[in-house]
Amino acid sequence: MAIAAVAAVLLVLTIAFLLRGAARRRQEALQRAAEAEARLSELVRVQSEMQGRLSSMAETLSARQSELNQAVSQRLDGMTHRIGATLTEQTRSTHENLRRLQERLAVIDAAQNNIQTLAKDVVGLQAILSNKQTRGAFGQGRMEAIVADGLPLGAYAFQTMLSNGTRPDCTIRMPNGAPPLVIDAKFPLEAWNAFREAAAPEARRAAAQAFRRDLEVHIRDVSEKYLIAGETQEMAFLFVPSESIFAEIHEHFENVVQKAQRSRVVIVSPSLLMLSIQVIQAVLKDQRMREQAHLIQGEVALLMEDLSRLDDRTRKLQAHFLAAQKDVEQIITSTDKLNRRGAKIGALELEAPAEAETARDIPQAKVVESRTGLLKLRVVDEE
Repeated sequence: MAIAAVAAVLLVLTIAFLLRGAARRRQEALQRAAEAEARLSELVRVQSEMQGRLSSMAETLSARQSELNQAVSQRLDGMTHRIGATLTEQTRSTHENLRRLQERLAVIDAAQNNIQTLAKDVVGLQAILSNKQTRGAFGQGRMEAIVADGLPLGAYAFQTMLSNGTRPDCTIRMPNGAPPLVIDAKFPLEAWNAFREAAAPEARRAAAQAFRRDLEVHIRDVSEKYLIAGETQEMAFLFVPSESIFAEIHEHFENVVQKAQRSRVVIVSPSLLMLSIQVIQAVLKDQRMREQAHLIQGEVALLMEDLSRLDDRTRKLQAHFLAAQKDVEQIITSTDKLNRRGAKIGALELEAPAEAETARDIPQAKVVESRTGLLKLRVVDEE
């Protein structure tokens, strides 16, 4: 029985322990369920928050995407506009450059035409200079143009016959009845061209000797034919139609130039001939002035008479101005007196009738009664 009792107690204790463990496990299960429910609610809350954030993020991304699209479209529009403006400007610049290029090409074409014309003229000039007759006409033409441009009509003549039957290219009439000056326009250009074109030293030396001989012969002919005592000047001009040829002659053929000077023949270039023509023109002008000296003196006398009359009239006008000035000074004196009189009148004092007797006793005062007899004026004389 004791064992049964112990077994019963043990059974009761075991049942109690089992019931306590079951209660504990149930409480723990309930606690775990509560915690799971809390976690679930927390998860639901977090999920809702996540959904809200995702929705707001989606809205933000949508707004950002729209802004990005708008910015990209604006930039694309601006870039398209700039590219279009740049293309337009480049097109306009290209057209402008093409237009300028066409204008320059037209100028180049015109210059090329001028060059071709000039080449034809040079060829013609070369043909002219290769012929003696045409060469003489060319040199004479230049000489005649210089003389005709520098001297008046009647002061020169072309191809006039001298007493020995020769005809110089030009004669210039000198002032004061002096004999005319003779100008020859012929020049041995063939020998000069040979000298200029010679390349080898021996050929150049031979051409130089030939040119010197031809030039000396021509200088002697000019001296013998055109220097006539009493009919022409004691010297004559040999016209060289080129400045370069003139310089080469003085550089390489100085002895020929000295021989020409001894023969009273002066070699002149176009510039020297023009200078000589200007000097002759000045001399002719001075001669005309001396011839008209009596007329100039008469005009000067008339001018002096006019000047004397002008001086008399000026002095009379000055006298009138002085008289007028004196009258103006007298008028100013009168106006000053009138101003002083007006100041005195402005200084008048009005007096009452009771003070009339007292006013009469005041010395150096003038009393003037009014028409009504009520007022009296006292004039104080300051002078």
